[in-house]
Amino acid sequence: MTIELITFDLDDTLWDTAPVIASAETVLQTWLAENAPKLGALDVAGYQALRQRVLVDEPQLKHRISALRRRVLFHALQGGGYADADAAAMADVAFEVFIKARHKLVLFEHAEHTLKALAPDYALGVVTNGNADVRRIGLGHHFKFVLCAEDIGIAKPDARLFHEALRRGGDISPAATVHVGDHPGDDIAGAQQAGLRAIWFNPGGKRWEGDKAPDAEVGCLSELPAVLKHLR
Repeated sequence: MTIELITFDLDDTLWDTAPVIASAETVLQTWLAENAPKLGALDVAGYQALRQRVLVDEPQLKHRISALRRRVLFHALQGGGYADADAAAMADVAFEVFIKARHKLVLFEHAEHTLKALAPDYALGVVTNGNADVRRIGLGHHFKFVLCAEDIGIAKPDARLFHEALRRGGDISPAATVHVGDHPGDDIAGAQQAGLRAIWFNPGGKRWEGDKAPDAEVGCLSELPAVLKHLR
């Protein structure tokens, strides 16, 4: 069947995520140290411990990572001695500091060029579990839609997220859709279980260890146009 829609994962598919998150966490900690002196240190370990406690009390936030981070920041500030109203206001500002830094990223080589090359022939969409927004980094015009797990509280590899992507793409058939991503479970297995074909972005040349092999594999995004023609 002719391919009509291509959906993309974002983190570790269009850019390297680890350095971006590490930098954003540092920016956040610096802001907290300067603007919330009563809080004290909230290192990564402390944040993760508090995050787990919040999820126990509010499990509905599991796939709403922006709301979850705001909630964790609120509880941290509240626990540091700030009144509820002040803690809520500061948490909102702190989150904006973090999310702004989270978008100071460097695209993988050929990422934007590949999107430009594909856009005339296919509808493009985003399906991500993260909270990066392609519209904030100047890539939004390439995509017909942007679907984040936190929009509907469902995350990859749940087939319902991919099915929602098909609806937003214009009720496209799963057989006419290809998903591109780096994660063997969330992206490849998830897409295939939803009836899509899946292309594994594997720049490190890792060995495939999943149960069902991807429909195709690329080590560089520039390979996508040719691989898609072969799948077609």
